[in-house]
Amino acid sequence: MPDSPDAIPAPRRSFLDDLQLLIVILLGVVSVATAYVSFQAALYGGQQAAAYSRGGAAQTEAESLYLEANQQYVQDAETLTRLFEYQIEMGSADPNLAATASEKYDQLYFTSVSDDLDAAITWAQAENEADPTTYTDPQGSEDYLEALFGGWSETDAEAETLLARGDEANQYSDRLTLNTVLMAISLFLLGIAAVIQNRRAQWVLIGVSSGIFLLGLGLTVIIPITWF
Repeated sequence: MPDSPDAIPAPRRSFLDDLQLLIVILLGVVSVATAYVSFQAALYGGQQAAAYSRGGAAQTEAESLYLEANQQYVQDAETLTRLFEYQIEMGSADPNLAATASEKYDQLYFTSVSDDLDAAITWAQAENEADPTTYTDPQGSEDYLEALFGGWSETDAEAETLLARGDEANQYSDRLTLNTVLMAISLFLLGIAAVIQNRRAQWVLIGVSSGIFLLGLGLTVIIPITWF
């Protein structure tokens, strides 16, 4: 049946309308991506703060352990010196002096020599007997040093690991923040393109904003995703 002369033809979508739709879609995509990148930057910022806090606490604990171990090391050195002096007096021709020195030696050994130092002394005596030409210091024992400074070494290594993790999170956070800025610039250009009427200018703005967005997106993709 022929069309009625009074029928109103359906309006055709203009190319400008399609361009506006493209801009709206791009605005939505870039907005979502910007929110995601900003969220990732915030998560890395939180991880940085947590790692720095735990690393600082571990570093403080490590310093305390080192001072404690070093103080014990100095005290053990003084004890060894006094024991050596008593050993010399024990070999004196004066029986009273030798007996007194032996008594002092036993008392000092009982009150001031720990199990770790005792093991180091036993080790050093065996080394000195095996090679009398070279003096072996009990405090040179690896087992003794590990028992004394092992806690500090482990805690210090943990502190360095945590601080390094904080540095890495800080680096990722800074890079993601930069990517957020790039995407914000892309949003700004798309916003301008949405309100102007010049098609050529719109395409230029769409092209430039898309390029900036893809640059920010590419820089974001190479950064590991983090979670809570």
